[in-house]
Amino acid sequence: MQDKFRRWLLKAEETTDRWTSHKWFRRFKITTGVIWNLAIILAIILVAGGVFAASAGAGYFASLVDEEQLRTEEEMLSDIYSYEETSQLYFADNTYLGKLQTDLDREETTLEDVSDVAIDAVLATEDEYFFEHEGIVPKAIMRGLFQDVSNSDSQSGGSTLTQQLIKNQILTNEVSYERKAKEILLAMRLEKFMNKEDIMEAYLNIIPYGRNSAGTNIAGIETAAKGIFDVPASDLNLPQAAFIAGIPKAPFSYTPYTNRGEVKEEAGLEPGLNRMKTVLYRMLETGYITEAEYQEALEYDIVADFRTGETRSYEDHPFVTAELEKRATRIIMDVLAEQNGIDPETLDQDQNLYEEYAILADRAVRSNGYRIHSSINKELYIAQEKTQKAYQGYGTTLSEDYIDEDGETKTRQLPVQVGSVTLENDTGRILSFVGGRDHEIENLNHATQAYRSIGSTVKPLLVYGPALENGLIGAGSPVVDVKFTMNDNGNSYEPTNFIPTSEQGIMPARDALAQSQNLPALRLFAQMRDDMPIQYLIDNGFSRVDEGDGVVSSALGGGIEGSVEEVANAYAALANGGKHMETTMIDKIEDADGNVIYEHEAEAKDVFTPQASYVLTDMLRDVFKTDRGTANRANGMLKFNADFAGKTGTTQETRDVWLVGYNPNITMGVWLGYDKEKYSLDNFRNQNLQPSVRVNQLWANLMNATYDVAPDAIGSGDKFQEPDGIVSRSFCGISGFAPNEACKKAGLVRSDLFIADIMTPKDGDDSLSSGSYTTINGKRYAALSNTPSEFVSGGGLGVSEEYVDRMLAPFGGDAGKLFPGSSRFSNVVSSAKFDADSAAPAPVGTSINGRTITWSDSASNDVVGYRVFRGGSRVASVSESSSNSFSAPGPGTYTVVAVDITGRQSAASNGVTIAAPKPEPAPEPEPAPAPEPEPEREETPAPAQETERQEPEEEPAEEEPAEETPAPEEPEEEPEEEEEAPPEEPEEPEQPEEQSEPDTETPENEEDAA
Repeated sequence: MQDKFRRWLLKAEETTDRWTSHKWFRRFKITTGVIWNLAIILAIILVAGGVFAASAGAGYFASLVDEEQLRTEEEMLSDIYSYEETSQLYFADNTYLGKLQTDLDREETTLEDVSDVAIDAVLATEDEYFFEHEGIVPKAIMRGLFQDVSNSDSQSGGSTLTQQLIKNQILTNEVSYERKAKEILLAMRLEKFMNKEDIMEAYLNIIPYGRNSAGTNIAGIETAAKGIFDVPASDLNLPQAAFIAGIPKAPFSYTPYTNRGEVKEEAGLEPGLNRMKTVLYRMLETGYITEAEYQEALEYDIVADFRTGETRSYEDHPFVTAELEKRATRIIMDVLAEQNGIDPETLDQDQNLYEEYAILADRAVRSNGYRIHSSINKELYIAQEKTQKAYQGYGTTLSEDYIDEDGETKTRQLPVQVGSVTLENDTGRILSFVGGRDHEIENLNHATQAYRSIGSTVKPLLVYGPALENGLIGAGSPVVDVKFTMNDNGNSYEPTNFIPTSEQGIMPARDALAQSQNLPALRLFAQMRDDMPIQYLIDNGFSRVDEGDGVVSSALGGGIEGSVEEVANAYAALANGGKHMETTMIDKIEDADGNVIYEHEAEAKDVFTPQASYVLTDMLRDVFKTDRGTANRANGMLKFNADFAGKTGTTQETRDVWLVGYNPNITMGVWLGYDKEKYSLDNFRNQNLQPSVRVNQLWANLMNATYDVAPDAIGSGDKFQEPDGIVSRSFCGISGFAPNEACKKAGLVRSDLFIADIMTPKDGDDSLSSGSYTTINGKRYAALSNTPSEFVSGGGLGVSEEYVDRMLAPFGGDAGKLFPGSSRFSNVVSSAKFDADSAAPAPVGTSINGRTITWSDSASNDVVGYRVFRGGSRVASVSESSSNSFSAPGPGTYTVVAVDITGRQSAASNGVTIAAPKPEPAPEPEPAPAPEPEPEREETPAPAQETERQEPEEEPAEEEPAEETPAPEEPEEEPEEEEEAPPEEPEEPEQPEEQSEPDTETPENEEDAA
């Protein structure tokens, strides 16, 4: 046996030697040796590279999660299950309001109450290896990383259900490697604390599912099943389960509903239906369903199952709920930042940090079980809501076309909207508000979130208040209401009052403010513009105002925007002695265990001094209490008496109207306007009340409703208390200086309030001098030495040129308008001089109707009056400010001449004749003289029609009927010299009549903003 084995070995060796002796074998041996060595080297490189890559990757991963603190089991489970308790809201005094209303609707369920087919659909689609992995699937992560790095068009994703749970409940939706690394780390850790069933149940309760049939955003499979198919999750069939399971990948693309709760058109449904088919195919691939079940599900009419007709679920008080959520979220942002050692001010400076904490705070407010206690008085809020809905005078509702999210043209309603805020002066607590007409039509809160031009409500805050503080005026100091032309960015601009023709000349500051005249406010603001009065608005909490807004037009509200809350809060500072208290709607927030994590603390900021606040308040009382005050109508509608002060406002083209009123305890601001600022409230004058009437009525209605349910809050019996440092002083009404003897004799002394330490009337008034005036085109000018005396009035009081220059500064203006006939100072004449030409006036044309002679105006611009002649003798002088007519006293030929300020006369007009009556025919000559006196007796009433003092002129004519015509003309001419003043008398009632027209209709005195 051994021999045979040896022989076999020998043969094998011989064969081997024979093979190895060939050259090709030696070459092959060398080649294989080289390949083997290279393979070993390559293996070493790959292993080393893999180790290096793994080390680098591990190092990079570690750097990404370096700042992530190791979370305890309790912390992680608390975050995962935070959806179980929704935050609750309370009115004031711990009155329950309800659970927090958010855009996301979620109803919790258990895994046992979800159909098996729905769970299978989720597993097949989202996480095939859910029950095998330990939180992550490395292969899926690497695939996703490769697709991301290579920018592949196909993005399959790599998140397990555990990772998705972490992302939604603990982290944010931020797209970054850092967030993904934290997600991986936390997912593996969570798998150690929760079993698979608990993870699946939590996932099904938190995942978003688009919208329901009411258009509300939804989360959780129970909410989705009921909101989309109107069945509980336990009753979902295969096609329904597949459709729902596919939605989370792109919730708003795959949801079958629009944001209005309407089923989408066919093209809009197609993405969701295709996604359902993908889910069914994945279920077939993974063996959850059979081929027959798959085909049957594909043929199922899923569209027929979509729920329709469900109404949007709102709280009873949607404006309150939404506003409290918004404010609570901002508060919780600061709370969370402080807990993490971050200064809350840093949030406003770091946009990324702000967005991160905004997400965290929103999630916390919705799901951490907070108890949010508000300052809103429930009964008051409900009463004001009923009042605003009951008011019928808002005005015309407009309509406009728009393109919806599906590209369709639709029409929506644009009603006149309302915003109102009622707040407590000394704390800043908002007791009630009106956010709008109807939350379903427009959910913007017009009380707190809508910013509009504030119109003339700015005048006390930006003009009169700072003017009092700077010592420019006292309450009754004279201001100038005369037009002027100013340069506005290179353009010539002539501002006007709300009534464009209104110019009241010298008037008290309190009257100018009560009537909201624009011209005095502009002049006053210009005098102190360099002192930066705009800072008063900034200090008063106007968030959209900065130092660059302090242009002249801002004195009328131009470029100044604010919310109703901000405007009301600024006026509350006046009621509060000049101390600005930041508004609040949330008194405190408690966590789920009853621990107070936030409580509002009122902090006062001095804006105005108590003295300036009181004097300004006293001036603003006139807005409510005087006949021409722009809120007089509102005050007259109140069912109770209270010490109210405040201001109205109207913006350009009446796009907004405002009324803010305050007493010692509360402040209420009301705004009316369309959501689109291009629409005016005054477009339908024949259909609607004037906008200023509407805001007066609504303010009074809301205040009456407030008094009905919360009279103690109003404190109607309380009065503003005058602080120390306020004095009442006499002054000359036209200058503001301490009155001298001339002022006293002229009856121009006035008294009003002043701030003792800042401004009181000083001596040195040299404003008055003697003077007389005449009128040209209805304006007063100083009479010249050669002005005919019959056209001169006054003669006692005038003012110096220095006074005129001082009062009209800095813009100038027509000095002849400083003391119009309607003014309380109409007996004063300004020293305005008229530069007359050296030519005689242009002649006029005359006509006659019966005994009334009329004539045209002279074409010359310096005419002060007209003289009427009969047969060459003057019979009357008529001021140019009177009507161009004269009642002829008897037969004769009459002509008229124009007279200028220097006494020059025009050429005579054409003559008009009144024929003498023909005598009655009679055979006897003796009775001939008898009929002649009869026409004279018929003519005697005629002079009385001209002026009362002309009546005696005709009496001599009756006594001496036989004399020639010139005889009675001589006495007529002499009384005409005495008639110099009477022609001027009609001027006084004429101009007041123009301005008294709005007196009976208070709203027409409303202001117009630049």
